[in-house]
Amino acid sequence: MFFYIRRYLLWGLLAVAFMCGEVCMDLMQPKLMSRIVDEGVMGLGTGGSDMGIIAYLGLWMLGCVVLGCFCGSMNTVFVNLAGQHAGNEIRKDCFARILSLSFSQVDAAGTGTLITRVTNDVTQVENMLSQFIRGLVRTSCLLVGSAFFMYQLHHAFGLLIVIALPLLVLIMGIILRLTNRSFLALQAGLDAINRILSEDIAGIRIIKACVREAYEKRRFGRANGALLATQLHVLVLFALMNPLVNLVMGTLVVLVLWQGGQMAAAGMIRPGLVIAAISYTTTMLMGVMMLVMLFQTISRGLASWKRLRTLLQMEPAIRDGAHDVPPGRGEVCFEHVSFGYHAGQEILHDINLVIHPGEHVAIMGATGTGKTTLLSLIPRFYEVTEGRVLVDGVDVRDYRLSSLRGRIAFGLQRSELFTATMAENIRWGQEDASLDEVRHAAAIAQAEAFIRRQPHGFDAMVAERGTSLSGGQKQRLAIARAVLRRAEIRIFDDSTSALDLRTEARLCEALDREDAGVTRITVAQRIASARHADRIVLLEHGRIAADGTHEELLQTSALYRSLYDSQLGEEAKDHEG
Repeated sequence: MFFYIRRYLLWGLLAVAFMCGEVCMDLMQPKLMSRIVDEGVMGLGTGGSDMGIIAYLGLWMLGCVVLGCFCGSMNTVFVNLAGQHAGNEIRKDCFARILSLSFSQVDAAGTGTLITRVTNDVTQVENMLSQFIRGLVRTSCLLVGSAFFMYQLHHAFGLLIVIALPLLVLIMGIILRLTNRSFLALQAGLDAINRILSEDIAGIRIIKACVREAYEKRRFGRANGALLATQLHVLVLFALMNPLVNLVMGTLVVLVLWQGGQMAAAGMIRPGLVIAAISYTTTMLMGVMMLVMLFQTISRGLASWKRLRTLLQMEPAIRDGAHDVPPGRGEVCFEHVSFGYHAGQEILHDINLVIHPGEHVAIMGATGTGKTTLLSLIPRFYEVTEGRVLVDGVDVRDYRLSSLRGRIAFGLQRSELFTATMAENIRWGQEDASLDEVRHAAAIAQAEAFIRRQPHGFDAMVAERGTSLSGGQKQRLAIARAVLRRAEIRIFDDSTSALDLRTEARLCEALDREDAGVTRITVAQRIASARHADRIVLLEHGRIAADGTHEELLQTSALYRSLYDSQLGEEAKDHEG
């Protein structure tokens, strides 16, 4: 944590300095008050009451108050500057770390957990830093200063403080030890809440369509109930600490009054000193109560920092290679590739496949045969378990990730759109593309017509997650994004599933004209989408079952003929013949 604090150490030190100034002004007032009582009111040592002394010392007290307020205000300014800037840096680093993680690491962590860490956990750390600089310095100075001045008033008062403080430290130490795990459980409960919220907001349509509102309410209620139970557990522990602390401090006040009264009656000290001792004891009481609240904030902040540190120290499972990808032809080669998301559960088995430069290859197979997984290995979204994937004869693990992925254009299975204009969503494919290039890509993707029908055309805003568009419109925008990218390899992962056959046919014709010389790999569920590819690779149970042109597979592959008959029917086959 010091790595983030040291960047704003100057502001932190200024905050501490101003806080010390505020505390000094607060500690001066009981001493001035005792002089007003002894010298101004009672006239001890002066022979009678003296309004001049009262006015003089009163002005000094007013000056201390004004100076203390100024120091307190400046402390607040510098505390917020240090705390908020440190929190800003932590939040940015956490977000950058999340973006650097592999898909498998993000999946394992969970969306709810990551959202909680970047939002609530960082906020808790910000509060901890602010309270540490402001609150802990203030209470520590008040306690130490009050104890020092009470000892100066009379050593008997100092002896009472020496007895009381260790008891207070012991009580707070025991309670904080008991609450440490509770705060970790509290943040885990927030993870569960955020996970359910993110899932339900994203799937609100299916929840309503399946009339599952009551079930989701119960699921959220269970998670919320668990969070409430943890919060109550923490509150009970701190509720136990408050009366114990009050008991110790209340006893201390009574002892100070009793001891001071005895000594004042015996003429050992002046009455003003007793009043000052009571003021310092009250100040100490306030400081201890603030310390109780501070420890709650600091304990929760430390628990959140532990979670943030785990995220910040998480090393990406997929590391950068050492080389940039030189301009190449776009050849892709799989050599004895096997892969599984979990140990001992392979999805792909000994895949050997060469995709030549400029070739259009369609990948087909039943659901769950590993089509999307196979293509995810080319840009290293996942790392192969065995074998290797080559791009232009070089293992993809030797390339820098940004360079490798910069050569590949993606039309992913799920059309991810952002809250931005139509043109901005398409420009995700090529940030520096001109408007004419954006329009050209949209025309190839068969998206230009519906975009122009929008009230603002290419400047029309896309709603969050593309909810303002149909499934086919979202897919065409995503395809336009991939077309716009100046890449040697284009990957379309079932990205035309929502298009009708006529629109898809026009799209394929436009891509064939545009992508001359570009390697194109398409995952397809429909034979009508794949039959015009240069080659069709058929996967079955994670292995290559067949490889050839449409006509060749009709002659040699019983599995392909079965797919053909089930999709196009005997009538279509006769018509083709």
